[in-house]
Amino acid sequence: MKEKIRRRNRVVDTAVFAVLLFAVSAVTLALFYWQTTGSTAGYHSDMEAYILEMQGLNEKYSFPYPVFFKLGALIHLFAPPELSVAIAAMLLNSLAMVVAKLALNRLTLGELEDGIREWQLGRKYDGGNFTGSPVQGKDALGKSAGERVVAGERTGGRGIGRKRAAGRAHGSSGVSGDVSWLGGVLVSLVTLSLFFISMLFPPQGIYLPGIRFRYLGVFSPNPFHNATYMAARPFAILAFCWFVRLLPVYEGGGASGQRGKENISRLDYFLFSFFLLLATMTKPSFTLVMVSTAGLVMLWRLIRAGFRNFIPTLWLGLCFVPTFLDLLYQYRGVFVPEDGAEGGVGFSLGEVWAQYCTNIPLAVCLAMGFPLLVLVLHCKEWKKNAWFRFSWQFYLVGFAEAFLLYEKGFRKFDFNFSWGYMYGIFFCHFCALAILLKTTAQRPVKKRDGLLIAVQWFAYLCHVICGLVYFKTIFGGAMYY
Repeated sequence: MKEKIRRRNRVVDTAVFAVLLFAVSAVTLALFYWQTTGSTAGYHSDMEAYILEMQGLNEKYSFPYPVFFKLGALIHLFAPPELSVAIAAMLLNSLAMVVAKLALNRLTLGELEDGIREWQLGRKYDGGNFTGSPVQGKDALGKSAGERVVAGERTGGRGIGRKRAAGRAHGSSGVSGDVSWLGGVLVSLVTLSLFFISMLFPPQGIYLPGIRFRYLGVFSPNPFHNATYMAARPFAILAFCWFVRLLPVYEGGGASGQRGKENISRLDYFLFSFFLLLATMTKPSFTLVMVSTAGLVMLWRLIRAGFRNFIPTLWLGLCFVPTFLDLLYQYRGVFVPEDGAEGGVGFSLGEVWAQYCTNIPLAVCLAMGFPLLVLVLHCKEWKKNAWFRFSWQFYLVGFAEAFLLYEKGFRKFDFNFSWGYMYGIFFCHFCALAILLKTTAQRPVKKRDGLLIAVQWFAYLCHVICGLVYFKTIFGGAMYY
């Protein structure tokens, strides 16, 4: 029975996600195509430069990261240049959605399905009435309502045998009465919504102190006008996930590199190195923050463990070597000055950021409203949850780089260090959403807990609504900022 339900759930999950992904991909393809063919005044982006780079005709800008452009060139064998770049951007953006869906499934789906089954049992058997209130929490022996019912214990003054309870829980046909497939549907919906959220902003005509623009200076985890950011994101998500998978090695602090609960192999090191290199070769913005954050975490863990985890630290350090070599190549093409022009990386205290926003604390709250709320309400997860903790470490390093660093020369006010900051915003939303999904699956015991969960979902919904409004304006040809 369990195997049939599991297979049924996976089929429903895959089918629903495939349909939703197809619809989202069609919409984003239309946007990317209009950005390649529309006027720069209406659909502002760098697509024109990307098309020239793909064709080998670009002479104005340097793009020493070939993955996106090579994919576009491959598609260009069968399609016009504008459509080729649009399809390449759509495919990589949709791949990011698939990767995020698989990651959230692994993190939350099992608990969601178990929570839905327990909810069914609690609703069906509390007092023998489906419309009755669910039995909340666990008894003195630590058993949930569903466990008490299936075990034949009394719930609401009525005992029900194991076989009878199981039959009712699954309906007369067994599998048909189980609705745990809703867990997969929920994960699919929130995964796709994650790629449409934006910064919070008020209705038109209402101005916030120090906030000059809706996007510029505040920033969104989904900058729809920048195709290379969207193209690098699937590899960035994979690199992020694999690094967090490797974290137990260092947090254990063992001399032989204890591998925690996960079975870590050399393949995991290789995959992390490979995904990080792909992300770097598509757009290095994620890598600049990832390398800094990982380096600080590794150094801190090494010192705290008294160098007992030196060997696994060395293994992970070797994973960064291919990426470092590629970054050196890119640095020469982007930051080294030519013809006497100023170049390199400069240092300041928010000078570039202040050109677009004079109230950075409020801008942070608008960009990070939902993750900040989850952080406050689940502060204990900082110690227990490596995903949650590393997402915030990543964000803080991204914020520091955006605040302190800038490119010298004509690129100074392009604020290109903000792209890494936007990756930090994305991963904080991603991990906060995983925390909220797991918390929701646990069926809160107290009304206060249920209210807090509702408040968190409302905060996330605000980001979704603002994101859909923002996407609609860009889809209609409005300027991104």
